Amino acid sequence: MNNSHIPKTMHGVLLTGHGGLDNLEYRDNLAVPVPASNEVLIRVGATAINNTDINTRTGWYSKTITSGRGEGAEAGFGKSSSQQDSSWSGKPLRLPRIQGADVCGTIVAVGRDVHPSRIGERVLVRPMQQSPDNTDSHHLITFGSECDGGYAQYTVARSTEVFAINSGLSDVQLASFPCAYSTAEGMLERASLKANEKILITGASGGVGSAAVQLAKRRGAHVIAVCAEAKRADILNMGADEVIARERPLREQIETESIHVVADLVAGTEWPALLDVLIRGGRYVVSGAIAGPMVSLDVRTLYLKDLTFFGATWQPRHVFENLIGYIERDEIRPIVAKTYSLNEVAQAQRDFIGKRFSGKLAIAVGDAADTPRETK
Repeated sequence: MNNSHIPKTMHGVLLTGHGGLDNLEYRDNLAVPVPASNEVLIRVGATAINNTDINTRTGWYSKTITSGRGEGAEAGFGKSSSQQDSSWSGKPLRLPRIQGADVCGTIVAVGRDVHPSRIGERVLVRPMQQSPDNTDSHHLITFGSECDGGYAQYTVARSTEVFAINSGLSDVQLASFPCAYSTAEGMLERASLKANEKILITGASGGVGSAAVQLAKRRGAHVIAVCAEAKRADILNMGADEVIARERPLREQIETESIHVVADLVAGTEWPALLDVLIRGGRYVVSGAIAGPMVSLDVRTLYLKDLTFFGATWQPRHVFENLIGYIERDEIRPIVAKTYSLNEVAQAQRDFIGKRFSGKLAIAVGDAADTPRETK
């Protein structure tokens, strides 16, 4: 590793504990990480805000919390969240931690087992990574949770989890893809969504929801999106065929047994209606529960309608490899509502919680993060 041009310290944001936004501390004296033998050092151009950042900061993943995320999203959940199971994996989070699952940047140094030809590559980091300690398929770690992530000027990642990207999009635009779009693509793959099928997507104006709208249309599906009425035009512009108002009961707006696949990011009190609108033999896939994780299931609905349920967190490697291809072929587009600087991460999370936008909120880290690039 040639580190003559790499500083010793960097700016970044530390998560120091579970709770409110005051647990996010901006520092200008963090040590620049040194890549291990199988890792690369990345100069971060941009990152972005995701639900998992808020969920982890507040401790919402703890099984002691049974409410929706909203009531503690800004201030945290106090003593209700256990330090022992406050991460998505159910294990204690090692603090302090640099969050940030999304990273677009440039490799500036490599460990001894990584070929130096990788230096200079423009890259995206896979957020949901194979666990280095357990190669069984469903064991994974999340970038910015089990290891430090992108809320800093530099970060390290295993070379095998860092993918070259050739795109004219800016760093900010590219940083909006990894977490949200890989989650959405993983959901659609688990549910085996096919062309001409009808899919209902909840939380469609958020990062994963808006990604799912585009990715479902890419597969040729008929997309029915659920979002706030005020965001109807935004979601139609993203490619949805129909938009259902979140403010009205679902059963009043969708015919019973008319949907092939439900992609759910919300759960909450309206959850039973999602099963009612599924056809017999329909598929339900879920990767979020911000409206409330505790739902009421009539098991008779499940077995009498021959429904299939899928949880979607782990993703096979090819999901991210395919996503790189979609980006490079301009088959999907970034939806960035607003960009912040690195020292504004707390404000970006506050605005994220407010949900007065569609798509993603990005963090520009590098000097040229907003500048589009020429493709090679």
